[in-house]
Amino acid sequence: MEFSEYLIQKNICSTRFSAAEPALFQHWSDAFILLHPASFTEQNKFIINKIRRKYPLKKE
Repeated sequence: MEFSEYLIQKNICSTRFSAAEPALFQHWSDAFILLHPASFTEQNKFIINKIRRKYPLKKE
């Protein structure tokens, strides 16, 4: 699974997220490559919820 697919699954707009917080986006992208998606979610559970509220994925 790619990081962009993971963000879509979590209802996070990757474009807005990467533009607004490039350092955090890059850090997460690098960490995601090393971890299983479930482990990544568990380690960042509360931060993911904050990011999801800030950069929601717009449903067409």
